[in-house]
Amino acid sequence: MSTTAGQTPDVGQHNGLPVLAGSSVALVHEWFGVTGGSEKVFRQIVDLIPHGERFVLWKDRGVEEPNLRESWLARSPIRHSKAMALPLMPLTWRTLTRQRFDVVISSSHAFAHTVKLGPPETTRHLSYIHAPARYIWSPSFDGRGSSPLLALPRRALQAIDVRFSRHVHSYAANSREVQARIRHYWQRDAVVVNPPVDVDFFSSAPAADQAQPRDYLLGVGRWIPYKKFDLIIEIAEAAGLPVVIAGSGPEEANLRRLAERVRIPVTIEVMPSKERLRQLYWGAKALLFPVHEDFGIIPVEAQACGTPVIGINRGGLLETVVDGETGFLIESTAPDGFAALTARLGELHEDRIRANASTFSEAAFATKFSAWVSDAVA
Repeated sequence: MSTTAGQTPDVGQHNGLPVLAGSSVALVHEWFGVTGGSEKVFRQIVDLIPHGERFVLWKDRGVEEPNLRESWLARSPIRHSKAMALPLMPLTWRTLTRQRFDVVISSSHAFAHTVKLGPPETTRHLSYIHAPARYIWSPSFDGRGSSPLLALPRRALQAIDVRFSRHVHSYAANSREVQARIRHYWQRDAVVVNPPVDVDFFSSAPAADQAQPRDYLLGVGRWIPYKKFDLIIEIAEAAGLPVVIAGSGPEEANLRRLAERVRIPVTIEVMPSKERLRQLYWGAKALLFPVHEDFGIIPVEAQACGTPVIGINRGGLLETVVDGETGFLIESTAPDGFAALTARLGELHEDRIRANASTFSEAAFATKFSAWVSDAVA
């Protein structure tokens, strides 16, 4: 079943996509973490295709996600080390199960798109790409895999990545940034389907949250080196403004030490609830986002709360932030440059910021994702 041009498929949560009615469907994701943007996307895909069987390499500790079928890697010691597991992932996806499906939809940021659960003559393989694996294609983004000693293994994995994904019939990219990388690395085309953001939740805060004075800067995300939370603290110090750091990760001790040395108040919030995070967004003068991300759900959440974003002029921010209207984008990551932009926040209008966020809603994702699937399996 296909849809005509301009026609929106029925995407009711309980009925699934009509085009997949009567088809056996496998939904595939990498490892499933406690939190993360890719996991949120996969949950939305599951909501749209509730009858699909769900496969992951493994679930991290603390994950209570139901109905996920784990691979044999889940029973091995290396599940605790993604770096050690990486070379085995393509083989794991090819030995996942003897079952065959009519349609396979993978959610991939490493090797999930190489999964093959049926011959391409009878099985349609679709893959939603969060990013071609950074560790092997663009390790300079976050340092993982960037050692010169890993140059040969990287090249070998690149060759495997390309060869093992030739059966994919259609790609969707989470951003124009990722679309360009898919074309560059794999010589394949992809449609852009931006990830879903729970805009309604963040925009509909209680009146008390919305009445906050907006008197601090905010950083949100995983506390790992390439997210640059140390730089966020330095920017706040240069601006002479308090800063709140919200999230969790291995850099916590380093960030706490830095917080003790700077001359501004630094509040560290470990794993805030969704409700608390919404409060933090509504109380912030601006979200600081000095990192090159493929898309970036956090800047959209902030804008849903009327909170402007100050970030770097590349990556997903080029799609999610309107420079000079919903935030400011800057070429340099020098703290003084970011700090200077905090003095211009009064130029921005909250209504415009929130309106921009609405274009990345869960409903918008459902419409675009469903149209992609319908076209790809027609």
